[in-house]
Amino acid sequence: MKYAHQRFIVRWAVNSLGLWIASRLVAGIVIDQQLKTILWVGLLLSVINSILKPIIIILSLPALVFTLGIFMLIINGFMLLIVDKISSRLTVTTFGAAVIGGIIIGLVNYLVSTIIDQSTQPLPSKGSKS
Repeated sequence: MKYAHQRFIVRWAVNSLGLWIASRLVAGIVIDQQLKTILWVGLLLSVINSILKPIIIILSLPALVFTLGIFMLIINGFMLLIVDKISSRLTVTTFGAAVIGGIIIGLVNYLVSTIIDQSTQPLPSKGSKS
């Protein structure tokens, strides 16, 4: 159980970082640049992604298979729009901005996850051949 909490906190931090980067790069995503606000909206996005996203993925499985997974970009944008509707602290002006923001947040998640995975793997010993 402790490991699940740690993973959620890391996801929360990474989603908050991704939201901040997306708000700086995409003109259609507006969020107050205070750390408290970014962390609050990042928490909302993390909770929505934890609860609602798996259900939507299952329901949209035919579209995901048909598009070879590219429909996932639409789902990520949709998650951002849901957070926009829930929180008054985030404004997403268009669906296109939401999709681009979802791409940026997804890329940040991927990069940070890759870095974390590489840093937790043991180093090869000197006696082994690689």
